[in-house]
Amino acid sequence: MKKIVLFSFFLMLLSCNNKKLTEVVEVPLPAAEEKLIIGNPDDVKADEGEFELKKLPYSYDALIPHIDAATMEIHYSKHYLAYTNNLNKALASEEETDLTIEEILAKMDMKNTSLRNNAGGYYNHNLFWENIAPKAGGQPKDTLASSIKRDFGSYANFESAFKDAANKQFGSGWAWLVTDKTGKLQITTTSNQDNPLMPMAEIKGFPILALDVWEHAYYLNYQNKRAKYIDAFFKIINWKKVQERYEEAIKN
Repeated sequence: MKKIVLFSFFLMLLSCNNKKLTEVVEVPLPAAEEKLIIGNPDDVKADEGEFELKKLPYSYDALIPHIDAATMEIHYSKHYLAYTNNLNKALASEEETDLTIEEILAKMDMKNTSLRNNAGGYYNHNLFWENIAPKAGGQPKDTLASSIKRDFGSYANFESAFKDAANKQFGSGWAWLVTDKTGKLQITTTSNQDNPLMPMAEIKGFPILALDVWEHAYYLNYQNKRAKYIDAFFKIINWKKVQERYEEAIKN
C-alpha cells in the first residue's frame, strides 16, 4: 500500500515539474429534461391600431410532428406580432387609414420600405396561418382539384412544381399558388415579405395558398433543411380553406 502511495506522489511531482498537471473538474450530470412550457396564442395581443392579430385557430403544439411548438410560438408571438405592430405604426403617418389590407397592398408605394415590409408580413402570415391545420393534408377536391388538373396536368405535377419553386427561392421569401385575372392557377415566388397583390409582382394574382420559406418558419426543427420543411408543409395544408379562397377568387 505504501509503495502505491509513494508511486502516485512521485507521478504528481513529475507532472508538476513538467508543468503538465491537469486539473480535474467534476461536472454534474444533466438533470432530467424539463417539460417544454409553451404559451397560449390567445394571450398574444397587438398594440392598439388599425389592424389586429389574426387569431391562430389551433394551439402551438397542434401541428407536431410537422412543425414543432417552439417554432410556432416564436413565429406567431414574436415575428407576426412585430409585423402587426410595425404595420400600425407605419400607417399612423399615412393619410388613408380606412383601407383594407388588400387595398393597401394593391396601392403600395414600393419605395415605402417600412409599409411594404410590414403590410406584406401581416397579410402573408394571415394567409399562412389558415393554410395549415392539424389533421389536414391529402389532396384538394371538387373545383380546385379539377382546376389543378386543368392547369398543371395532374396534382403530382402541381406538387412537384410548387416544391421546386419553394426550394429555389433564393434567401427568404414565399411560394404562392395564385389565381390570375384570367382564372388560371399559377405558381410564383416573392422575396422577403412581398406578395402577388403588390404592383411590382412578377406574376400578379389572388393568393390562395402561401408557404413561408423564411428561416423563422422552420429553423428550430429543420435548421437548414428547407426541402424537409416543404415536404412537411404538404402534410398539413388545409385544402378546405384553400378551396374557399379559390371559390372567392373565381367568383370575383
